[in-house]
Amino acid sequence: QVQPVESGGGSVQAGGSLRLSCDTSGYEYSSECMGWFRQVSGKAREGVADIDSDGTTTYADFVKGRFTISKDTAKNRLDLQMNNLEPEDSATYYCAADPRACTVVVLSGYTYLEVRGQGTLVTVSS
Repeated sequence: QVQPVESGGGSVQAGGSLRLSCDTSGYEYSSECMGWFRQVSGKAREGVADIDSDGTTTYADFVKGRFTISKDTAKNRLDLQMNNLEPEDSATYYCAADPRACTVVVLSGYTYLEVRGQGTLVTVSS
């Protein structure tokens, strides 16, 4: 049985919290830029947060102050703590990696080279 890469999604009410986790052990570029993006069917991908090889983190304006990205190299994990969730945060969230600097990935429209999972669905009800 294939283990999911991303986990932690679910259904919550607005104002609630979720913590997403990504198993990075299968990623070739886990030591480079890693991040989370989200996508709703029929809509463009949205970058959410990323963390560069030096630990620098970047957040999309619409999640600043609410989401926190963190990486635990020893545990092969990339987490996304999501607080004060809003219905607009409903989407499938994906973990991704890229050998380029995160600033380049962002400018490219979040075209991460490695996306290995099926995503984890987050549903926020009002």
